Amino acid sequence: MVSKRRPLHPTNSTSRLNFRPNVADTQRTESKGSKPLPDPSSVVDILVMMVIHACRKVVFVNTNIKVAIYLGCLFIVSLLADVLPFPRTYFSRKDNVFNVYFVKIAWGWTLILTLPFAVLTSYTVCCGKREKVWTHLVRLGVATGTWFFWVRLFVFIESIYGVCTAKGDMFQTKSMCLAKGYYWQGFDLSGHAFILIYSCLVIIEESRSIIGWEGIRDMIRNEEHIRTTDNFSPSTPLKTLSPKEFDSLKQSYETFTPFIKGLFIALSCLTVLWDLMLLSTMLYFHHMVEKFLSGLIAVSMWFITYRVWYATPKIPPDLPGEGMFKYKDLKKVNEVPLRKRTSQAKGDLPRFMGMPLTGLRNQENADEANGSPSTDNDVATT
Repeated sequence: MVSKRRPLHPTNSTSRLNFRPNVADTQRTESKGSKPLPDPSSVVDILVMMVIHACRKVVFVNTNIKVAIYLGCLFIVSLLADVLPFPRTYFSRKDNVFNVYFVKIAWGWTLILTLPFAVLTSYTVCCGKREKVWTHLVRLGVATGTWFFWVRLFVFIESIYGVCTAKGDMFQTKSMCLAKGYYWQGFDLSGHAFILIYSCLVIIEESRSIIGWEGIRDMIRNEEHIRTTDNFSPSTPLKTLSPKEFDSLKQSYETFTPFIKGLFIALSCLTVLWDLMLLSTMLYFHHMVEKFLSGLIAVSMWFITYRVWYATPKIPPDLPGEGMFKYKDLKKVNEVPLRKRTSQAKGDLPRFMGMPLTGLRNQENADEANGSPSTDNDVATT
């Protein structure tokens, strides 16, 4: 006798599906131990990333090489300009727009952009602690004092060691000589060469806070996941932050990052402008000795402050980017070499806009764990 067949869809069943979901997969996706994935990037985010990457190429050239180029050009180009008649252009006029509205107030433009950049970055990495933010602003205060001291000293030296072109000793001071329509001949150290080089070096150093800035987003996302799920996790850079400090970091990063990126782009454009105006100064203004000594003083002030004073541990102020946690290695900044490497070292991963392709690394680690070496081209076998 044939037994009665079991109905395919029992009447007492609440599900009308012909398959049973994989319970293991469902539990795995709902597992609290998996790290959250980053939000998908929009087209605007990708375009901004491309612009930031191009600006990094402009700003973060190896500083030691850039200093050598500055001093070398001040000597060679200025010497050639003293002996060879270069053709006169719009930039040879003292009343050109860039000279009047930018170079003559160069430190003002530099301070307008570097000050908010330093405030926003330091407030973020210092988790809202204002006393630590003030220690970062000391660097710009020192730089402003340095600019004021040397520019005033240049004017004093010219007024003391100079004479008027008028016949006789009628005018003993520079102001009286110029007021009567004569020229004052003296040792005129180039304030333009000093401030343009010094501004570029200060911008480069202060902009280093943005190196590794995108990684803070991943650190915040992972740390928030760890704190909300109470999962055991090894030590993370943000683990020592209190809940109040972590909330301040999260809010400040989300609020200030667009402004920080915009300021960095503006600082990059300003650096290009200062370099172009420095070339104009080399070709058309002052003598070689006056420009070379001014540039040498600017480089010396940069080296004493950023490479000696600020780099000394436990002596304030801190270097740019230092705060309540470390998001980059300040001693190993990846500066862009002037000559691009042609060969890729063993173990290095391909990079896109300066960021490693971590997916390839994960795949390599998985292959090594399974005991199968990774190859560039896998051949399917039948």
